[in-house]
Amino acid sequence: MPKDTGGITSNLLGGLCSCLRRCIFGILSMGPVPNHIAFIMDGNRRFAKKSNLAEGIGHKAGFSSLVSMLRYCYELGVKYATVYAFSIDNFKRKPKEVQSLMELMQEKIEELLQDESIINEYGVKLHFIGNLQLLAEPVRISMEKAMNVTAHNKQRVLLVCVAYTSSDEIVHAVEESFKELWNEVHKSSGATVSNGTIGQLDRSPKRNGIRVNAQDSCEDYARQNADGSTDRSGETEISSCNGMVEIAEEGKHDQGELPAIKLTDVEKNMYMAVAPDPDILIRTSGEVRLSNFLLWQTSTCPLYSPAALWPEIGLRHLIWAVLNFQRHHFYLEKKKKQF
Repeated sequence: MPKDTGGITSNLLGGLCSCLRRCIFGILSMGPVPNHIAFIMDGNRRFAKKSNLAEGIGHKAGFSSLVSMLRYCYELGVKYATVYAFSIDNFKRKPKEVQSLMELMQEKIEELLQDESIINEYGVKLHFIGNLQLLAEPVRISMEKAMNVTAHNKQRVLLVCVAYTSSDEIVHAVEESFKELWNEVHKSSGATVSNGTIGQLDRSPKRNGIRVNAQDSCEDYARQNADGSTDRSGETEISSCNGMVEIAEEGKHDQGELPAIKLTDVEKNMYMAVAPDPDILIRTSGEVRLSNFLLWQTSTCPLYSPAALWPEIGLRHLIWAVLNFQRHHFYLEKKKKQF
């Protein structure tokens, strides 16, 4: 009997909390609602240490917080949510810890595909963003399966950044843009680039009047030009350094001017091209560093950094972030128009 009473009380409290939450979201919806919120889930290991728990327990608690936060976002009307799950730099951690995180990630992906999961409840489309080739094959297969299974969902979108850094994303976008440019120029001659790397093209110092230098470091490139070993007459140089694209035209292609790589070309080849830029970026644990996350997409995005560790994040933190966004919305929209 006491167990039945406890269950009824729990259900009543859950219902009251849900009703109150919807009332709060109804009030917030009177103002501008963010379309896209991004999260840097910082503090899982510190939470475990603080609570005297095993390290892996912190990450499991963090997943529970993620599900709750996604539910709040989707109830509020936020369509896109992005989470920074695993950086390329995290591969530098102890192999045992990396393996444990990969196994946990694979386990949680399977949970998300279950019928009663939040993915099916809200019709969420899953995207895994990053250099997925760096991941172990079983994890990559699980991600591909999840993306295929949810491809038909249209109501909400969840982007999970795995094996990701912003600098890697920018380099990838520049390389893909160059491949498109190369194929466009040489379409008539049949010399195209598909799955090969830019570095493979560098082995030929000059092809049809074009020299490629996209993989070499900036120092190597400068040293090469300084010693006069490169014949630069009639060439078009395309180089990438620190995420910036430089196109210096010094000659003409045989069949006309060589088309330039444009900003729109780079942006469409970004991993994050499947979603609009974030309206709010939330990083827990009080840190204000972006840690190489969405550097290209957050130039006009407000950063909210509560002191709570990720497993401790709650509804009040999201409400405060949205209120702060609404307060500065007019100014932010004005800044976006200037870019």
